[in-house]
Amino acid sequence: VAHLVPYIDAEKDGGQAKAKLVLATVKGDVHDIGKNIVGVVLQCNNFEVIDLGVMVPAEKILETARTIDADVIGLSGLITPSLDEMVYVASEMQRQDFSLPLLIGGATTSPVHTSVKIDPAYNGPVIYVKDASRSVSVVQSLIGSDYDSFTSQTTKDHAHRRRRHDGKITKGPELSLATSRANAMVYDWSSYMPPVPRSMGRKIFADYPLEELVPYIDWMPFFNAWEFRGRFPAILEDETVGEAVRSLHADAKQLLKQLIEEKWLKAAGVIGFFPANAAGDDIEIYTSEDRNEIALHSHHLRQQRRKRSDLSNDCLADFIAPIGQAADYLGAFAVTTGIGLEEHVARFEEQHDDYSAIILKALADRLAEAFAERLHQRVRIEFWQYASEEQLDNEALIAEAYRGIRPAPGYPACPDHTEKKALWELLDTRNSTGIELTESYAMYPTAAVSGWYFSHPKAHYFSVGKIGLDQVEEYAARKGWKLTEAERWLSPNLGYDAVAD
Repeated sequence: VAHLVPYIDAEKDGGQAKAKLVLATVKGDVHDIGKNIVGVVLQCNNFEVIDLGVMVPAEKILETARTIDADVIGLSGLITPSLDEMVYVASEMQRQDFSLPLLIGGATTSPVHTSVKIDPAYNGPVIYVKDASRSVSVVQSLIGSDYDSFTSQTTKDHAHRRRRHDGKITKGPELSLATSRANAMVYDWSSYMPPVPRSMGRKIFADYPLEELVPYIDWMPFFNAWEFRGRFPAILEDETVGEAVRSLHADAKQLLKQLIEEKWLKAAGVIGFFPANAAGDDIEIYTSEDRNEIALHSHHLRQQRRKRSDLSNDCLADFIAPIGQAADYLGAFAVTTGIGLEEHVARFEEQHDDYSAIILKALADRLAEAFAERLHQRVRIEFWQYASEEQLDNEALIAEAYRGIRPAPGYPACPDHTEKKALWELLDTRNSTGIELTESYAMYPTAAVSGWYFSHPKAHYFSVGKIGLDQVEEYAARKGWKLTEAERWLSPNLGYDAVAD
């Protein structure tokens, strides 16, 4: 693109691009691979893109848009707190009398959230863009002769989604919190002896060998970032996209080989094991084996949807022995393979090599997940030894065919991102790994993974789903929050209209 732009400009009438776009990952969020791909695709189609990067406050986004006389603003975000920040940007656009279109994209965004939360905050066009491949046609519609028909249809779609959403909201969660708790997992704790970790406290991995992580890479999410869908390695032979995927895979493997040989990235991690017991829907983590002093609480939520008679309404605390039943343990971890990443990404970008920059970021993400996978394997076999005879290949590891789970705060089983604060305190994560948390609890460097270790044989992943006001009020009390703060952090899971109620 950088090579062709001067030639394109020379042939254009007046040297003007089709339109100017300001792109940004919103304040508090550090993820930008998808946004960067969108930027490249738009530039390839002769749009001028001003990419402000990550963690960009609303003021800077809007000031830039005014300064350059932008035609469109595009917002991106990966973590759920970014959804609220997008609403704030939209409301600021309304307050400051903007009228230009607002594009919404990113992993946690959705058509429903765009219609229900963002569109009502701004009178200008608000358009959800599912992926990079659709960005060009959307922008072309917004600057072309079909602007009126396109935005009119978008307005109708927003109204339709709001009506459907309002109908669902009025029903709320299907069960009360009390009824859900009565249907918790039933387990005979008297016949279960929790496995004891070999040692308590933290274990730090200051410079983990990257070459050891390569066999644990799950390649499919790498291809998903480029909007290829399928299963690896079968996708390499796909009749439609196989050739493109093989080319991308070859380039990625070459860059992976180079970054390991030349030590571009550093992997750092920390794991820890602590005495713990369940206290209702929370987990008490103790300072020592005598369990007399609580170091901190890990707070969790319970499913409130109606289930078949043979299924339970789950909460992560169910997989830890209740107080007085047995001496149980909880593990924790945080890893990164992003140390040193920015220097090399910047070098590629200075060379106008967006392709390599995006591949490198995606590889760092894959290595971080591989690091988490490898450490979890070592935890099961070596450090906690509750599955010391385990022998699984990478395909089985990707399929999670092992005992135990490693749920991460911010994900479906524990959707509250603020619970990372407990992880950071417990593991002294910032000092032991260099991973920091933004104000929205995104991890930086972005190539990072953190979470809890549960060893129980019945532990499994699940989605909390929609929850009721009864649970949110009680959760707020347990966290020492006001109700409004709980509703802010749990907004994607609310089974009621927080403002109306």
